Amino acid sequence: MVKLKPKYQVIIDDLKSKILSGDFNLGEQIPTEATLQEKYKVSRQTVRKAIGELSSEGYLRSEKGSGTFVTNQYRSKSAMKTNKKTIGVITTYISDYIFPSIIRGIEKRLNEESYSLLLASTDNDVSQEKRALEMMLSYGVDGLIVEPTKSNLYNPNIAYYLSFEEQDVPLIMINAYYEELDVPFLCLDDVQSSYLATKELIGNGHTQIGLISKTDDLQGKYRMKGYIKALSEAKLQFRPGQVLSFDTESKPHLHDHLKAFLTENRNDLTALVCYNDEVGLEVVNVCKELGILIPDDLSIIGQDNSYIAKNANIRLTTLTHPLEQMGRDAADWIIMKIHGKKDLPHSTYYQPVLIQGETVAKR
Repeated sequence: MVKLKPKYQVIIDDLKSKILSGDFNLGEQIPTEATLQEKYKVSRQTVRKAIGELSSEGYLRSEKGSGTFVTNQYRSKSAMKTNKKTIGVITTYISDYIFPSIIRGIEKRLNEESYSLLLASTDNDVSQEKRALEMMLSYGVDGLIVEPTKSNLYNPNIAYYLSFEEQDVPLIMINAYYEELDVPFLCLDDVQSSYLATKELIGNGHTQIGLISKTDDLQGKYRMKGYIKALSEAKLQFRPGQVLSFDTESKPHLHDHLKAFLTENRNDLTALVCYNDEVGLEVVNVCKELGILIPDDLSIIGQDNSYIAKNANIRLTTLTHPLEQMGRDAADWIIMKIHGKKDLPHSTYYQPVLIQGETVAKR
């Protein structure tokens, strides 16, 4: 049975969200008690309880005879909790795939400067990203490192990012960025990564090359671009039927979709460029079930040079991703920004390098 929030807590959460996202600006008067009563269908006592809580937390201040106004004293209250500067880190995942290495790089650099780290993950879900951003704003972090959620889609949390900018909180993005925002970022050159993967297969005599692509993040968009670029240069036809796309919601069913895709294209495809190593190893598993030999029947290349590729039963041909270095560089950028360093790079692209494995054969 779902436990409902108390009515005053619903008002607190809603008003706090509007303050943190910038719907209510600093110094702006919030609606009157009577208006809030009508909006939330509650008693005046419930409204006053909510306003009292928000005032004690530093979000609101009341002036007798004038009304209730937005304040940002919550930031100074949060800062008093510790003498250390605190850097917020929001990633899509924490314990999966490449993220432990990135977080390790961030943590090592912050520890060198005796900074604290406040960590949150979104599970690649925008509603969880909203909660994470509200937490960071409420805490009053001194800087923020973010891996965007579903970066290839419109993001409804843009206002929260603008709030950090308005409060002059240094912000940098890693792995991707929101194209709607002019925010500094550190990324792998994803176009080049997939381009090199496809070119390697072409160089080994493959002409029927498929792609497994993720559609809801920017990495997937650019990795497809690199694949198409390499095909075009080699004057090979792009065939939509040889591309399998998935997103965050359909990923749990990727195994079944791969099985259907590989069965359908069994007599055509000789090679696959995979979105990342995780997908590449899933292809290996499906091929075992279908009796497809790697690399004799099908050559595959992953991307990211992740720990799972290094520890798999088969040495996956892949491309590098500077995981720990990216984390360290992101933390270093934030530290320098806090220390007043000017002319910091707005964008950094790391160049991938092919790592030879045993999953590519000549045709």
